[in-house]
Amino acid sequence: MNTWVFIFMMVVLKLPIVAIFAIIWWAVKQTPEEAEDASGGGGSLKPTSPHPRSPLPRSPRRGPHGEPAAPAPARTRVTSSRQRDRA
Repeated sequence: MNTWVFIFMMVVLKLPIVAIFAIIWWAVKQTPEEAEDASGGGGSLKPTSPHPRSPLPRSPRRGPHGEPAAPAPARTRVTSSRQRDRA
């Protein structure tokens, strides 16, 4: 029984390897596609982006060379309605 399982698995596990080799062989043997003429393309001659993007704004400097960090907001304690009823 174990021998047949071993033989079956050896055959089944070789199939993906054979398929990969067949695909690679097919891709290598393909002829390259002919490039379309640039003059008769019919596309727009305008560039897709008329100007380069502007850089993002710099983040504020912290530490000894910049302003100190903004203070944290005041903390408030929220009481639930149960606690108000008990008091």
